[in-house]
Amino acid sequence: MDCKKAKKWYNTKKMKRNEKMKLIASSSYLPNKIVMNKELSEKLGVTEEFIEKRTGIKQRYFTENETIEEMAIKATEKLIEKTKISIETIDLIIVATTSTNKIMPGISNYVQKELKIPKCICLDILAGCAGYINAVDIAQLYMKAGKVKRAIIIGADILSKCTNESDVGTAIILADGVGATLYEASDNLYYSNIQSIPDNNDILEYNLNNKIKMDGLAIYKYAVTETVKNIQQLLLEANEKIENIKYIIPHQSNLKIILAIASRLKIEREKIFTNIETVGNTFCASIPIALEQILDNNLLNQGDKIILLGYGGGLNTGSILLEGAVVSTSHTNRNKIKIDV
Repeated sequence: MDCKKAKKWYNTKKMKRNEKMKLIASSSYLPNKIVMNKELSEKLGVTEEFIEKRTGIKQRYFTENETIEEMAIKATEKLIEKTKISIETIDLIIVATTSTNKIMPGISNYVQKELKIPKCICLDILAGCAGYINAVDIAQLYMKAGKVKRAIIIGADILSKCTNESDVGTAIILADGVGATLYEASDNLYYSNIQSIPDNNDILEYNLNNKIKMDGLAIYKYAVTETVKNIQQLLLEANEKIENIKYIIPHQSNLKIILAIASRLKIEREKIFTNIETVGNTFCASIPIALEQILDNNLLNQGDKIILLGYGGGLNTGSILLEGAVVSTSHTNRNKIKIDV
């Protein structure tokens, strides 16, 4: 879209207060290095079977020398290439992360600079593993206020550098990746339920120049209870039934947690989307990476309803109910991953 066409498009899409929004497209970037369970089992003195049984993971991706900014830029460039949108029509960039080492400029500012976006709002947010969900909801509030028409929401984490290589609890599960999504203001269905409760026992922590600490059992208990309550409240507010939801797309924390959530919601396995088996746990990037796989494999039809589910450090829990109206942007990807739904 050239500059004149972009301005014409923008002028015809006059801002309306109380607008909701729709998901247009998603893209991802995964590093070149694939780390199999065999490699970790030899380092940690456990079996490959132990790792898969405990986490559901068979492989994950680690970066060797790329920065988080470089990875975020690559994922966003791919998103722009897919959608063919004009950069002049991007109003907002939000990056959710837990693993940046730079306080300013933010990752979002680096993305703006590299893509040569002349003017937009840039934000980086910290909300633990639920950061992506919070970022999407913030974008919707900007749209509701009539200040934003198009937003790029990015989840970016390099967790391999924040992990104690001798800590089995984190080393076998955490991974690296970036997901970038495009949203537009619209009148489509949108409901959200974003909540935080105190982490009184410090069950999930990360301090700069230190390593991630996780209390696996406590996280499991939190995750399988708070997420279920959160989704039930969301559905009640939306006057919607879970039977009408095509997919729940959760943060890819641990396969045991995800399947326990499905069981407590009393839904079939096929309704909860997972890719942790081949991607690992990428914190803020996990939901947008999963969204790319869903969209590129044409798993959604017009009007299908989905729930995005985030949970983690804070403790932050959030769910968002969205309605179809997605644009298929099937695209050959060197990081094409086998899909499990």
